[in-house]
Amino acid sequence: MTQKRPRIRWLLYAALLLLATLLLLGDWNWFRPLVERQASAALGRPVSVRSLDVDLGRHPLIVLDGIAVANPDGFPADSRMASIERLAIRINPWRLWHREIRLLDIQIDKPDADLYAGPDGKPNWQLPPSEKSEGGRPWALEIDRLEIRNGHARIKEPRLHADFEIRVGTEDAADGEPRLHAEASGTYNAAPITAHFIGGSLLGLRQPERPYPVRLSVVNGATRVMLKGTLLQPTKFGGAQLDLQLNGDTLADLYPLTGVPLPPTAAYSLQGHLDYEQGRVRFRDFHGRVGQSDLSGTLAVDLSGERRLVTADMRSSKVVLADLGGFVGVTPGKAGAETESEEQKAQRAQAQARERVLPDKPINLPKLRAADLDIKYRADRIESDLPFDGLSAHLVSREGELQLKPLQFRIGEGRIAGNIELDGRSDVVHVVGDIDFRRIDLKRLVRDNPALSGTGLIGGSARIDSYGNSTAQILGSGDGELKLYMNRGHLSALLVNLAGLEFGKALLSALGLPSETDVRCAVADLGMKEGLLETRLLLVDTGEANILGDGSISLREETLDYRIHTKPKRIGLASLRAPINIGGTFAAPSIRPDWDRLAIKGGAAIALGALVGPLAALLPTVELGLGEDNDCKALVDELKAQAANLPAEMKQEGKAAAAKKPAAAEPKKAEPSKAEAKKP
Repeated sequence: MTQKRPRIRWLLYAALLLLATLLLLGDWNWFRPLVERQASAALGRPVSVRSLDVDLGRHPLIVLDGIAVANPDGFPADSRMASIERLAIRINPWRLWHREIRLLDIQIDKPDADLYAGPDGKPNWQLPPSEKSEGGRPWALEIDRLEIRNGHARIKEPRLHADFEIRVGTEDAADGEPRLHAEASGTYNAAPITAHFIGGSLLGLRQPERPYPVRLSVVNGATRVMLKGTLLQPTKFGGAQLDLQLNGDTLADLYPLTGVPLPPTAAYSLQGHLDYEQGRVRFRDFHGRVGQSDLSGTLAVDLSGERRLVTADMRSSKVVLADLGGFVGVTPGKAGAETESEEQKAQRAQAQARERVLPDKPINLPKLRAADLDIKYRADRIESDLPFDGLSAHLVSREGELQLKPLQFRIGEGRIAGNIELDGRSDVVHVVGDIDFRRIDLKRLVRDNPALSGTGLIGGSARIDSYGNSTAQILGSGDGELKLYMNRGHLSALLVNLAGLEFGKALLSALGLPSETDVRCAVADLGMKEGLLETRLLLVDTGEANILGDGSISLREETLDYRIHTKPKRIGLASLRAPINIGGTFAAPSIRPDWDRLAIKGGAAIALGALVGPLAALLPTVELGLGEDNDCKALVDELKAQAANLPAEMKQEGKAAAAKKPAAAEPKKAEPSKAEAKKP
């Protein structure tokens, strides 16, 4: 036993001597196949090295020349993804016993990458998932110094319409530490792009107490991004002091750069602070302008989950409603505004020239599904041709299902409030909406029309259930209803008298005599089936006359087939009580008297009697919109009495006239739309 121990000892000494001789006199390239196999396994594609050398010492220097990384299967055999002319790494081997990889210095000469998608659409830079080590404490990596010389990369991504080059390197600063510089040029999102980045040294990244300077400027088409500041905790991006400036023609152009889906807007300029912490990017305390509107608030993007989550709380002191046109599919901005781009002016002119009126810009389904949203917005004051004073909205979207609850417009002391649900998970969007009108002052609705004036409170509701991929398709194929009521107001006598062709009084009204007529009760009840609005009840009880309406409005064809009848309460000398026919299209409506029905004397009276039942049925809803103190109930009682006292011969004459009445022309039937085909 004792004789064997010296033999084993001498064998170990001989093995160590042989190994030392190989290391001192041998060729380190003997180990090159091992390095290539390990690198190929790690990257999932062939890796070759031209030469390998090691300079031994307390901190060995490993030098690899001619590194080439081939493309994965499916790419040309002679192509490569990346190459490095020379890679030199100085390592501290003593830290390996503590499962730490301490790289004291890394020098990379002429790194070059050609990154693009293969025939199957899979990009060559997408590496296979790395295998997790089983058990034990994970290895830690620490780098003290990094130098890059003459780096270059070309990136092509057809899905992003991108083809640009990046040149990267490090330059020594005054403190002797190399700082990272990078420049990019080419095209991105089918628009020219240039970018310039200056960063601090790598040493600053691993010292939390040391600020890491960052400066980035990007110009992509009309979009300009400027980022400048320092990161106080670079590895966590916590406590960042970064200033971000954004300028461009429309916020929608930021989607390819940020992944945040935003609607088309007017030209914008925003600035604020940017930070990042625990997978959450925040653009906080920003302020600026969008078109002629101011905008401020905080926007955050959470990247920690499986889906991107965008949250925002924004506010405008003053907003021009035309700047928000992108939310409903129309060209944003205001004609003639200094902030409107030439492209937006051309789009607006084209939209005005077409025959259709309802917006038909398709809903962008990929954007709708791209991220989850939780956005709150409030506008204290609104400037537009519409009578809106303020706006508040809360939008929530999850995996293509969007809810706008609530959407509220303030009009004086009244409001229009709605809840809208939009399901964009299928190829055709399903929309369900409910809108409530409460105590809206008529004076606010006609304030910008010098020919009309009036007062009175309006209430009501609207509902729609539809399928379609644009505002025009949704309105043109929907089912629902519209109910509006007005109580105890005044209406311009010009409007009332023109409806009854009271030519003499119309002339006096145009001159301001008389100026107004009382309205006790006004009720409009219209039902909608597949985009066709049919009148169930239209009645206005005024001091001059009772006004009745019937007919249909096609939202699909954008055509009108409507009639207005009057029953004067006083006979005028120049009164011609013929109904008025309203026809044509939304873009070019026509108004003319129905002379064929001029001689019908009892038709209006018969119609008033027939509306007693429908009006009585609507009273509970009227009270909900206007309050219990309204005059529509008194009108029902009066109509009942009028119908009971109607002379028999007038009833008979009215029935005969009704029998001869030609059927209303039905709107032209269009071919079944894609939205209809998807209806359950």
